[in-house]
This record gives sequence, C-alpha cells and structure tokens, in this order.
Amino acid sequence: MAVQDNRQAAPRTAFYNDPVIRGIIYQVVVAAAVVLFLAWIIVNTAQNLAAQNKSTGFDFLFQTSGFGISFSLIPFDRSSYYWEVFLVGLLNTLLVAVIGIFFATILGFVLGVARLSSNWLVARFATIYVEVIRNVPLLLQLFFWYFAVLKAMPAVRQSFELPFETFINQRGIVIPRPLLDSEMTLVGIALALSLIGAVAVIRWAIGARAGTGHYPRAVVWGSLVANLIVTFAFGYLACSLLLTVVPALSAIPAFPLIGALVLTGLSLTQYGNYGRAFIGFVLTWSAMAFLLAGMFPAVPPVIVAIAAALTGLAVGWIMLAGNGRPATDGKFPVALPLLLIIGIPALVYWVTGASLAFEVPVLERFNFTGGVQLVPELVALVFGLTIYTAAFIAENVRSGIQAVSKGQTEAAASLGLKEGDRLRLVVIPQAMRVIIPPLTSQYLNLTKNSSLGAAIGYPELVNVFMGTTLNQTGKAIEVIAITMGVYLTLSLLTSAFMNWYNGRVALVER
Repeated sequence: MAVQDNRQAAPRTAFYNDPVIRGIIYQVVVAAAVVLFLAWIIVNTAQNLAAQNKSTGFDFLFQTSGFGISFSLIPFDRSSYYWEVFLVGLLNTLLVAVIGIFFATILGFVLGVARLSSNWLVARFATIYVEVIRNVPLLLQLFFWYFAVLKAMPAVRQSFELPFETFINQRGIVIPRPLLDSEMTLVGIALALSLIGAVAVIRWAIGARAGTGHYPRAVVWGSLVANLIVTFAFGYLACSLLLTVVPALSAIPAFPLIGALVLTGLSLTQYGNYGRAFIGFVLTWSAMAFLLAGMFPAVPPVIVAIAAALTGLAVGWIMLAGNGRPATDGKFPVALPLLLIIGIPALVYWVTGASLAFEVPVLERFNFTGGVQLVPELVALVFGLTIYTAAFIAENVRSGIQAVSKGQTEAAASLGLKEGDRLRLVVIPQAMRVIIPPLTSQYLNLTKNSSLGAAIGYPELVNVFMGTTLNQTGKAIEVIAITMGVYLTLSLLTSAFMNWYNGRVALVER
C-alpha cells in the first residue's frame, strides 16, 4: 500500500534575513569602508605632497645629519648619517626605559608592601608618597627635577663631592670610568655563572622546603657560614667608620677587628638583631654625615651630625624590628646567594690577578676631564619616571596583596609562619597573579612617557629623530611612521614578555 508523505519543506527565507549571511555582509561592508578610508588618506596625502614638490622614500636615512647630540651611547658627530641619529635616539630611549623600569619596580614593591605595614610611621610615609606623587603631572615633576633641583646645583668649580670621587654640579653627575684589563673578562664570566648558580641554589632550596618543610642541611650550614662572613665584613667596616666619627677609639688599634669579632659572635645568639641594628646605624650615620656635609656645606656641623644620627637611628630601629631567625625556622638564607655572587668573582679576581682601575675625574679650568659625565637631562628623566611610576606600581602591589583571601594569611599563621614569611611565601606569590597585568601597563606607560624627555632636552627618539631629523629633512610621513613603529614594537615585546611571565605564575587548574 502506498504511503503519502505529508511533510512539507520549510519555507526558504530571504538571504538578507539569514543571520550568518547578514553577519558576513556587515563585515565586508566595514572592511571595505576601512580600506576606502585608508586609500583616500594615502591618495590625498600623495596629491598634497606632489603639489608641494615633496618626494617620499627612505633615502634620507643615508644623508649626513650635520648636527651634534649632547649624549650618545655610540660614537656620533656632525658627519654621522640620519640612520645613526635614529639609532642614538633609540638607544637613549631604551636606556631610560630599562633603568626606569628596574628602579621603579624595586621602589614600587617596597612602597606597596610598606603601605600595609603594621609600623605606623612606615605606612604613613608610603601613603603620603603615593598620594603626593601620583596626583602631580609627570611633566611638571620633570621640570621640577631638571630646573629646580639639577639646574640649581652649583657651578662646576663648586661641585658637590660625593663618596667614590663622584661630583654633582649643574652640568650633571660625573663618576669614575672603569678601566678593565683582559683578565676582567674572566671575572665577568665568573659573575654571570655566580648569578646563575645563586638562582639555582635559591630554586633548589625553596623546592626542597616546599616538599619537606625544611631547607636542606647543606643550605642551612652554608647560610650559617655565609652569615658569619657577611656579618664580620660589615662589622669590620662599621667599626672602621666609627673610628672616623669617634677619634678617641683610635687609642685601641685593634678596635675594628675586636668589634667585628664581637658582632659576629653576637649574631650566633638570640641578640643578633641588636648587632645588625648597630651595624645599620653606624653605616647609615657615617654615610649620611658624609653626604649631608658635602651637599650642605653652609649648614652647621652639629645639625648635620644630628640629622645623620636620626637617620641612622631610624634605620637601626627598622632593622631591630626585622626577622632575625635562622634559616631552619623558615627564613630564606639570603646571605648564602649573596656570598656566592660576591665571593666567587672576588676569588677569581684574586687568583687571575685581574686589575680594575678607575679613571678618576679631575677638575680642570672649565670642566672635569676623565670619568663619565651623566648629563642632567638623563638624570632628571630617569629620576622623574622612576619616582612617578613607582607610585602607581605601589598601588598595584597593595591592591594585589589585599586581593588575597585573609584566610590564606590566617592559615599560614596557624602553621607558625611569622609575618615576613607569610608575606613572602604565601601572600606575594598569590598576589602576583593580580599584580602583573596592571604592572605591564605601567611598564608600557614608562616606556612611552620617556618621550617627555624632549621637554627637558634629553636626546631620546622623539627629540632627535621626530624633532630635529623631521625638521631638517621634511620627511614627515616616513619619520613619524618609523617612530610609531618603534614604540609599537617596544610595547608589543614588553607585553609579550609580561604575558609569558603571567602565564608562568598563573593558577593552573586541573
């Protein structure tokens, strides 16, 4: 028996009512509009350039620049080409960005942790710093550091003399130039290997502690020996400096040695914190007395001594409140990697007979000869970018720490971890997942904000290439395109690295 099929095919809809086809049409229309807009800009620009008898191309890069640059990391003079101008500007921009990111990260993390400190004075100081710095425009701060601070420094012949033959005047900072011999290459290799070894020891010690709850015995004993050596070295230095402040102690010739031995022995007892606080007080007191006396010669010595002593007391007080427990109690053995990084290169330096000399700057009739002169524009730009960006990084760090559940801190406390260990081992690793994304934005901002150096005359990329080069060659499109491409590349590379690091510390779910 035949079966009648009563099913009917669904009615066909118009193609413009199909959501898929309609979405494709919209995308084609938008893409065509963008292409037409770009084509209109290019054609219009080409017509305008032709009307002005201006040519296009990058052949200007191989023409002689004819101007000098005040600060350059590579040899440069008036006979250099425009591509060398671009290279000088790029290197100067990278120099400021790298130095600024390094110091802003350290300062920002310290301030971010300090904002949550239980110490009232430290927390309020960090809060005032952040609120003041981040609410003042960066350009205004650069003008302050450049015109009100560095340009207000004394003339060359009245330069402030700082330790290690360093001089500050209105022409910048003059520091000794290191003169390296061939054996110093081995010392440099030893330093690089020591850094790698120290990182390996740190990772091994942390991994072992995470698995067993204790640091390996070799690390504990190595840390103990390293602590003794470091304490003896710094104790000897502190006692030697104390002789310059209290001349009466010179009656005891072996005072530095005796003092260092006493401080070293004290570090083995429960009163080790007092010894470290004493070393911190003496070193800070001596350094500040020297710095303040050199920078403010008109101030009476008594006031300088009191200010230096108060600063030393503050540092000693902070160190006294620190954690002085040995590595076996969970404190990370900082002295061990520190001794590896310093001790191995020093041993190679002594064995190979390497020579490290310095070309000391000498004041001549009109200026210093020898040494390395850091122009005030560089110092002001690095200082301003570091201070400004650190305030925002501090807020990122503070918010990241506060984003960690309070239960994590309570659980760590229930395990017996002290405050510093809870922060370092439990809170900070989890807070990094929150800190890194906004931290990436701050790195990008610092790199791009380095273009403000043009306002104070620092020869970065925008100043020497998009400024002087563009004005001399008239190649506006080419110069601006290259400059934009450089900043875009730097930003993408920074973002790629930070995204990779963010992936390393991100929470992995199974």
